[in-house]
Amino acid sequence: MRVAISTDSGQVSAHFGRCPEFTIIDIEEGRLINKEVIPNPGHSPGLIPEFLAKRGVKAIICGGMGMRAQGFFSQLGIEMVVGVTGSIDTVTQKLVDGTLEGGESLCSPGAGKGYGIDKTVCDHPEEE
Repeated sequence: MRVAISTDSGQVSAHFGRCPEFTIIDIEEGRLINKEVIPNPGHSPGLIPEFLAKRGVKAIICGGMGMRAQGFFSQLGIEMVVGVTGSIDTVTQKLVDGTLEGGESLCSPGAGKGYGIDKTVCDHPEEE
């Protein structure tokens, strides 16, 4: 299965649409067979879901995602796991092991505006 993880400096990005890059991993028969990092193509409604779907992505993992983006992913049949934090390596291992769990979206609507290239501080609560 091909999975995209919203990525920011080797960590799961709290802001799906405005993350600097995506880590794309392929898992087959309980093994990681490929991992690549690709730049975010840009943030506009529906662009990223289409971009990832054309690359064969079947699931997206992120810290937070708005309802509109969730609708686009649902239409494309792409599974969403939100509320995920941690390093990309740890999250990848949990995926391989089948132990990754999601939770509530980490960001409120609009909190990611300007995040990424234009914003260095996000508005979600810091982890303790």
